[in-house]
Amino acid sequence: MNLRHVTLHQLRIFQAVAEHNSFARAAEALHLSPPTLSLQVKQLADTVGQPLFEQLGKKIFLTAAGKTLAQACQDIAQRMDLLSEDLAALQGMERGSLKLAILTTVKYTVPKLLGGFCAAHPGIDVAMVVGNRENLLQRLASNQDDLYIMGQPPQHMDVVCEAFADNPLVLVAPPSHPLVGKRRIDPARLRQEPFILREPGSGTRLTMERFFAEQGFSAVNRLEVGSNEAIKQTVAGGLGLAVLSATTVVSELALGELVRLDVKGFPLIRRWQVVYPRGKRLSPAAQAFKQWLFDHRPQPSATAQV
Repeated sequence: MNLRHVTLHQLRIFQAVAEHNSFARAAEALHLSPPTLSLQVKQLADTVGQPLFEQLGKKIFLTAAGKTLAQACQDIAQRMDLLSEDLAALQGMERGSLKLAILTTVKYTVPKLLGGFCAAHPGIDVAMVVGNRENLLQRLASNQDDLYIMGQPPQHMDVVCEAFADNPLVLVAPPSHPLVGKRRIDPARLRQEPFILREPGSGTRLTMERFFAEQGFSAVNRLEVGSNEAIKQTVAGGLGLAVLSATTVVSELALGELVRLDVKGFPLIRRWQVVYPRGKRLSPAAQAFKQWLFDHRPQPSATAQV
């Protein structure tokens, strides 16, 4: 097996087939005839010395060798992108691409910063994925993006974490709740209160559960909801209390749809973190955006300071 005979053209074709799980769709995407594409994949498999795909019925699947090669193709594509950006930088040109993955809660903060960054760096193409914690950890594990922004970095991964802004968590209730207007509420008074919670594994939920555990009890789980928007509506409907990032409830507090309870120990202060695998070589675009985050970090709002 002599991989020096493998061409970038063959790798791009193979990567397209792997991504589309179809020879026909890959051929269409690359504007190649199916016979031409199939021939290139066959030649690549011959060079590798192992089959790259297996067919079961009408579907194709990557073999073990195919999966290994697909990962290598992704690494090579990323390295070629970096090379293009480095060469452009040497010519004084600001070009490149940036892939971000951000936690759902951060969508109230980071897109505004991203808008300013894009205006200041029009030559950089930006793609952004918004997901829950589990989704971001899966993407981080497979190195799918340049930077990840989340509240609680994973302890089981070897990553670089840099905190760039505060993320205070507040306890909110419907306006009709009997604790509204009370001052310095003892957390013990929440022992029997029903709570609307995020899904297990959520950073906000983990922080809340840790706080109540320190008080000697667990929050009563009335309902689990997978989005902050749904939680806010559920709390406003009178079904329970919730702990949410202050950035997510600014409008609801201002309109009086929700009320922040004055509970001892709150707000719970967390920090937004920019995260990436240790040892990862950040592209010039990723480095520029990371610096932008620190230079334009959001200041604590009046809502968070109440």
